[in-house]
Amino acid sequence: MPPDSQPGIPGFRRDFGAFDRAADELLTKLAITSNADLVRELIVTALRLADDSAERGDVKIVSSALKELRYAFKTFAPWKEVRKVSVFGSARTPTDHLGYKQALEFGKEMAKRGFMIITGAGPGIMRAGNEGAGAEKSFGVNIRLPFEQRANTVIYGDKKLVTFRYFFTRKLMFIKEADGVAFFPGGFGTMDEMYETLTLVQTGKTVPIPLVMVDAPGGTYWADWHGFVERLIYRGLVSEEDNRLFKVAYSVNEACDEICNFYRVYNSSRYVKGRFIIRLNGPLSAGTVARLKAEFADIHGGDLEMTGVHPEEAREERVAHLPRLAMNFNRRNQGRLRQMIDLINLEPGSAAPAAHRTTGAADDDVGGATGE
Repeated sequence: MPPDSQPGIPGFRRDFGAFDRAADELLTKLAITSNADLVRELIVTALRLADDSAERGDVKIVSSALKELRYAFKTFAPWKEVRKVSVFGSARTPTDHLGYKQALEFGKEMAKRGFMIITGAGPGIMRAGNEGAGAEKSFGVNIRLPFEQRANTVIYGDKKLVTFRYFFTRKLMFIKEADGVAFFPGGFGTMDEMYETLTLVQTGKTVPIPLVMVDAPGGTYWADWHGFVERLIYRGLVSEEDNRLFKVAYSVNEACDEICNFYRVYNSSRYVKGRFIIRLNGPLSAGTVARLKAEFADIHGGDLEMTGVHPEEAREERVAHLPRLAMNFNRRNQGRLRQMIDLINLEPGSAAPAAHRTTGAADDDVGGATGE
């Protein structure tokens, strides 16, 4: 056998077609039909990772991350049609603190409005959010740490509790499953989650969602932070329009209204063949469409129209009946897009319940937390 045909020998050239054929044979043997094309890619990628002689630690990261995500997806799946809000805040907030009481009331009010709550499952603000919503309407995405973090008594032992080894897999689930995010005062962890979420929304790597920073009446935590953001805008480091990506709220009702009103007319969105499709809970008047076309031409270039379901969305049965607004979005000005959604939500008339999540599963051409 010549050297270039033997694994482990310098100059060896692998016939990668063998990986493809092996994956195809395995899928056929096991009669795998659900998302078979993507499962095939997973198998081939794993084989190529082995063929790269990757270090054991690197392979272990991939394996552990994949197992964590698979279990998390399975855990959330039964509640995929219910809208959810991720809650972040300090694990060190005591139960007698006003912030704790606000987070508890927030969880209770959002559950009353039909939403479920996702927290990091720890103490402090996380426990308050779970306590307010109750275990039945709570998820916990816990992280293994040598100190401070263990599942709180509200969510401990619940089937909707997932414990992660890696922060990056945990963060993905926080945002992937969220239809809105509420931030309460916190430390480095809260700031980390807040900036990462803002970055994902600002860059369009997740679908538009409402972000609300919750403080007590007269509180200064988020006001001080917003002052810093204003200095970033002054220096040209972020855009003025990015101020529209979030809202600072000084009461629980204000925070809850911000999230619920976002879904008053707007339902969900995705890309289809390069065009940005906004699904609506009800049709827009000709006057509103004309206004959107004129006032937001800077982000769609005049290419905006009401339309029906595209064939590419046919398998998303839960949204097939919804009217749509299609446009050639520039994918850059997310703050302006948020302004546009706010205007859409002012459309008079009835709307579907905000807490009913009719959006379909992520598809190939969806810009989201899972990538494009």
